[in-house]
Amino acid sequence: MGNSYSFFFALVCLVVLASTLALASAYCGPIKADDRDRLQFALNLEFFEAEFFLFGALGHGLDALAPALAGGGPPPIGAQKAKLDLVSRQIIEEFGYEEIGHLRAIITTVGGFPRPQYDLSPQNFARVFDRALGYKLVPPFNPYLSTVNYLLASYVIPYVGLVGYVGTIPDLANYPTKKLAASLLGVEAGQDAVIRALLYGRAYEKVHPYNITVAEFTNSISYLRNELAMCGIKDEGLIVPLELGAEQKTETNVLSADANSLSYARTPPEILRIIYGTGSEYEPGGFLPKGANGRIAKSFYKV
Repeated sequence: MGNSYSFFFALVCLVVLASTLALASAYCGPIKADDRDRLQFALNLEFFEAEFFLFGALGHGLDALAPALAGGGPPPIGAQKAKLDLVSRQIIEEFGYEEIGHLRAIITTVGGFPRPQYDLSPQNFARVFDRALGYKLVPPFNPYLSTVNYLLASYVIPYVGLVGYVGTIPDLANYPTKKLAASLLGVEAGQDAVIRALLYGRAYEKVHPYNITVAEFTNSISYLRNELAMCGIKDEGLIVPLELGAEQKTETNVLSADANSLSYARTPPEILRIIYGTGSEYEPGGFLPKGANGRIAKSFYKV
């Protein structure tokens, strides 16, 4: 335990250092937007989750199950059915159907926009995991290859939506949109908790064929998201030093939360920096190679 403690303590120190240096150039404050634009921004993540979960469990996505919700937007690149055990497949299938409901609820309430172009290919996920680990994995990480791989890839997604809703709700002006966002947050938080709990059950297992544990993967992914967002520590892996554990009494971290065990919050620019993988809300890439949709995201497009 001493070696793992030293590793995670060093990791936290690096996060703090990187975040402190980055704060000089990254804007971490609120943005100006109305309720409609704030909730529509969330569609970028809801589309992402819907396609990844539906393809992972069923081998097809919105175009087969709810084509009208896609609004004529292009199908995701490289999404495919994952090799999941029965229980995990049932959970992920349920998550996919829940995302259809989320899309419908947002579009019905504030209107929508066409599904953006997503890159959900194994090659893109491999690039994300290589960057998180700091070197190229051999063989390249494939999220669709096994249950644990898919759960690790899923670790990347709902949490970003969760902290986005936490950041959005205080800035909403009207009761109907606040109610909708709170309801969406409840389910997003549940999805994230289930994924983290499933991974925590394997925390010290090494992911085949890599000499890396599940917990180490999650810590690396969380570190990368903090680094890309450039607004401090708002993301933590499954095992942390006592300083970051609940009441500084546990190294387990099934739920990621602050010193008072409250959810972290992120702004739209932070979220774009993460899902673009560029560390800049002005430079699309990563999971959204052509950029996100909606007024908030497009306000950052370079002219």
